[in-house]
Amino acid sequence: MPRRNDLSRIVILGSGPIRIGQAAEFDFSGSQACRALRDDGYEVILINSNPATIQNDPEMADRIYIEPLLPEVVKRILELEKPDAILAGMGGQTALNIASALAKDGSLDELGVELIGCDLASIDEAEDRDLFKRVCEGIDLPVCEAVACSSINEVLDAAEKIGKYPLLIRPAFTLGGLGGGTAFNKGELVEIASQGLLQSAIGQVLIEVSILGWQEHEYEVMRDAADNAIIVCTMENLDPMGVHTGESVVVAPQQTLSDRDHQMLRDAALKLIRRLNIKGGCNVQFAVEQSTGQYRVIEVNPRVSRSSALASKATGYPIARMAALIAVGYTLDELPNPITGKGTTAAFEPTLDYCVVKIPRWPFDKFRTADRTIGTSMKSTGEVMAIGRCFEEAFLKAWASLEYGKPHPRPLTMADSSGGESMDERSSEELPTAILEDWLRVPTDRRMSAIMEAFRRGYSLEDVRDLTGGVTRWFLHRFEKMAAVETEIRAAGEMGLRPSEIPEPEMRSWKGVGFTDLHIADALCGFPPSGFKNLPSGRGEAAVTIRRHQLGIHPRFRMVDSCAAEFAAVTPYYYSTYEGGTGENGVDLVPGLEAKSKQRVVVIGSGPIRIGQGIEFDYGCVHAVGAIREMGHEAIIINNNPETVSTDFDTSDRLYFDPLNLESVSEILLREKAHGILLQFGGQTAINLALPLSDNLSHLEKLGLSLVIEGTTPEAVDEASDRQRFEDFAERCQLEMPRGMTAIDSDGVRKAVSSIGYPVLIRPSYVLGGRGMEILSNDRQLEAYMAEAFVSPDRPLLIDEYLGNAIELDVDAVCDGEEVLIGAIMEHLEEAGIHSGDSTCFIPPQNISEDILSKVEEWTTTIGLELGIRGCYNIQFAIRDEELYVLEVNPRGSRTFPFVAKATGVPLARIAARVALGEKLSSLDIPKPQTEAVSVKAPVFPFIKLRGLDPAPGPEMKSTGEVMGSHVRPAAAYLKARMATELPVPTSGGVYITVKDEDKNGTIELAKRLQEMGFKIHATPGTALALRENGSLEVETCYRIEERKSPDALDLMRRGMIQLVINTPTATGGAVLDGNMMRRLAVELNIPFVTTMAGAKMEVEAIAEMQLGTPEPRLLDISTLD
Repeated sequence: MPRRNDLSRIVILGSGPIRIGQAAEFDFSGSQACRALRDDGYEVILINSNPATIQNDPEMADRIYIEPLLPEVVKRILELEKPDAILAGMGGQTALNIASALAKDGSLDELGVELIGCDLASIDEAEDRDLFKRVCEGIDLPVCEAVACSSINEVLDAAEKIGKYPLLIRPAFTLGGLGGGTAFNKGELVEIASQGLLQSAIGQVLIEVSILGWQEHEYEVMRDAADNAIIVCTMENLDPMGVHTGESVVVAPQQTLSDRDHQMLRDAALKLIRRLNIKGGCNVQFAVEQSTGQYRVIEVNPRVSRSSALASKATGYPIARMAALIAVGYTLDELPNPITGKGTTAAFEPTLDYCVVKIPRWPFDKFRTADRTIGTSMKSTGEVMAIGRCFEEAFLKAWASLEYGKPHPRPLTMADSSGGESMDERSSEELPTAILEDWLRVPTDRRMSAIMEAFRRGYSLEDVRDLTGGVTRWFLHRFEKMAAVETEIRAAGEMGLRPSEIPEPEMRSWKGVGFTDLHIADALCGFPPSGFKNLPSGRGEAAVTIRRHQLGIHPRFRMVDSCAAEFAAVTPYYYSTYEGGTGENGVDLVPGLEAKSKQRVVVIGSGPIRIGQGIEFDYGCVHAVGAIREMGHEAIIINNNPETVSTDFDTSDRLYFDPLNLESVSEILLREKAHGILLQFGGQTAINLALPLSDNLSHLEKLGLSLVIEGTTPEAVDEASDRQRFEDFAERCQLEMPRGMTAIDSDGVRKAVSSIGYPVLIRPSYVLGGRGMEILSNDRQLEAYMAEAFVSPDRPLLIDEYLGNAIELDVDAVCDGEEVLIGAIMEHLEEAGIHSGDSTCFIPPQNISEDILSKVEEWTTTIGLELGIRGCYNIQFAIRDEELYVLEVNPRGSRTFPFVAKATGVPLARIAARVALGEKLSSLDIPKPQTEAVSVKAPVFPFIKLRGLDPAPGPEMKSTGEVMGSHVRPAAAYLKARMATELPVPTSGGVYITVKDEDKNGTIELAKRLQEMGFKIHATPGTALALRENGSLEVETCYRIEERKSPDALDLMRRGMIQLVINTPTATGGAVLDGNMMRRLAVELNIPFVTTMAGAKMEVEAIAEMQLGTPEPRLLDISTLD
């Protein structure tokens, strides 16, 4: 069927903020769809609530709305824009649920808007667990015995009917397995099923026989309206059933199925997609019992999913692009495969001559108290992917890409069980066998390192298989091989082998299995307890690299071409490999390098999405590539995140999918003979490469590389990041900073605290997202912190005076060495001490005097020019009693850059990239910022997914994503941002108030307004007394939770009598706070809660706005640079 010419304007729904279970993969698929439809002549209208994504930039869509993703808001935009069609399959579960709601209530018919790219009947049949089971049975596909339930009584009856535990609970219409789990007894069943019923969009869960221990396989399928159907990619989970595929190590293509079993699953996948009549991309999951060859269909995602992003990057086949074009009438045989150009059509099944490994990136390095068990509900925030010629090489490359704990597997010690990354006195004690076997038995983020450790300790393959509940033997053989090679290197080291003497056959063999130079150096030294960063001189990573280069051993670079080199590829997308140790000698230069006249500039990506370093940095990388190309150079990207737009096949001139470590980056620079490298946009990952890379340049120059580190020099980066150096700089420039000291041992910490006085803010140096930061207000909290912390000369702790009740500002700016462009000044709603990434912020500032604002501009200019910044930087200021303080300077693109661009209309990241590459601000045609609307950015938190966390914000970042609202009235802008977080904004009901003493009087005015708006006030005795006596308010008193009497806050919340909680915690610090239980329950019941007075004031303003009705959507106007 040819292109549909009856459509001209198409709305694409985005997926909203980055959250666990719905990360950047939908940003990538939505961007690909926008570009595909725009290139084909359609007008694209994009609706999304997430300011951090590149898809709502003018480069991607014609008309852009950053508005709450709620059915009523989307309906209003459809009324205003009058599009012909709406494409909902690119925005994950969020977009599907909205489209489904608008279709079912008749809104789409009423407005004459066609839903394209997904069929409502097929969505229902795939997502409604009961209907799906019946569909499979109707075409003779085996499914697990299961019962659909919509109440707890039905759940208990179902359990009785099935008659055996464990049971799997699967909610319908949810994302990332939210609300699901495995129950081993009745108590667990009731607990998990009640969450599942609450989270399901239709209040339904499926109770099914659990098939723990079976293998999980996925088939990514494409189909068009003419019934052409292909398998794009097969994937196999390393973890057996019981672990969500988003939480498992995934390998593509399948490694362990016989051809007969594969054909059986392939036929079943195609039969199912045809019966469901899905057109576009979809993902089918199977469970296989390998000893008997039995299989079960688990589920179908009737849309582009997380697995689609992985399958796209693993094969080079652009699934989302093809799905978007199928939605407007094309068939697969009409579309060329963009990887091979005219060589093949999109109806050609990809062939892989390499192995791909994906490992999830969990947030447990930030959340040490969270439950680390992984199961059927997702907890990871992102993922990395690596490609190699064999599983071992791909797995170790993926491990090196994670930036999570150690860069390679090391023997496990007691230090690993403490949850920190510390190399303290416990790092010389071997991990006890009992703990090791627990880590093998219970799936957590530590399971892979435990499998390696078991083989190091001589466990047999069958023992490990039994302990892990059925990891396939083929994978265990590979782990056994890695452990054996590691033991061989260690033995050579014990025999006295030094890096400078490694023989060529050994070096080739070790590199061929995927060992990094650092891993080899660490193993030769016997994995010293002092850690891989402190290897003896002449025996570290550099010594191994120099020896490898002396031997002429460099990686080969192979192409991801979707056809195993059968046809010529036109989109250069590469991975490095040592070809199992058989590669040729010498640097593998880019073909035709001598004939290239353009400068080659490398952009370092930001790696996996994690808390503190999200999609905002990928946004910066994509703009950096755009700027490089606009200036007539070639742009090369190095990154390892399969979910992002920067790793799309046509974003850059050449893409390398490799770890972001010194070794990989250096080898790519040599291959490219790169002229420049840009580090400012890849977050802390890229900035951390600045000093090691500049130290390594002299060695690389000997191999023929002459490279410039573009933008701010590593020296200036160090001056901004190193505490002592920056304090000296601030004093020289007469800038005020909070009093602070640095300590390298615990006595130093105690001395610093007594000299500064409580409260203090304590944190490690060189961190991102405030990891390990706490506010301490007495000796008891200090001792508790010191018991967990690890201080050493190379890992000092910073102790600062904590500015209580201060207002915090964020400034994003660009400096070219002569002048400074201030992108925006943002005012934080919450007081200083709550991490800037977790605070709600306003552009322009709402409560700051002109005097202070002009001082902020003056200091920002001084810092940019005096530090020698070239490109972008971000400064955090605090204001207390009309005094201005500098808190910190980040000499790189910050997480607020995209928000500033969307709020002001000025493309700050693009300007910064052009300046970093040497252009002057005066030569750029910089657009004027818009001034009529106020913009608000609000954080989105992962608490529902991560049990064991206190949801109160603090100095350590906890949010995974952000949303934005903009409107002429500040309260309406705030309301939009609040609505976009998908927590309800109450307009009636009960409010529960419990605040610390200093906030009691401030609460009176708020409680009065709430009462006038028709709310009923409930409060704890102390707060109730203040409200009654000083405010003459009617208040229902309830007990404090610790009194264990009824009714307390928890009772009222469970009875549905509370619609808002205002709770300012009495003390901050490491202890579990009294309000923790109440805040946790508020999260579970989806009740909004605020923990600061500023937040409570804005919440009351938002409620007043909401009572007037939903604010009108606002079309965004973002300029582009000429």
